[in-house]
Amino acid sequence: MKEDYLIRIKGIQESEGEENAVELMTRGSFVQRGGSYYITYRETEATGYDGCTTTVKLDKAGTVSMLRFGPAPSQLVIEKGRRHICHYDTGHGAITMGIAADEIVADLSERGGSLRFSYNLDINSSLFSKNTVNITVREA
Repeated sequence: MKEDYLIRIKGIQESEGEENAVELMTRGSFVQRGGSYYITYRETEATGYDGCTTTVKLDKAGTVSMLRFGPAPSQLVIEKGRRHICHYDTGHGAITMGIAADEIVADLSERGGSLRFSYNLDINSSLFSKNTVNITVREA
């Protein structure tokens, strides 16, 4: 993987009245293929998923897929107006959860840009958290 882009990811999770924010700055790849954008980076010990590679895909229909490959594989599909049942490996075990998008806003071009999306996450059909993810990509 050619790591010629700087990727900044800020995630905010709201659950039971508390808000937790996590920010990651890393190098990775960014490509456009077949009308979809792919942001790929390696996870580290700091993220808790050392040995994994994560790809965030934005397809031409506006659906976001977060795919983690490696020892703790996961797949989350975020699509406005539709609830998806997704598999998520925590590293300590796998869970199945529902994901329903509130918003997906993309300003991406061949040179980078930004992607913001928010979604509600439910476990056993009960709201667990509201999540917002902001990603910026620029050439290194």
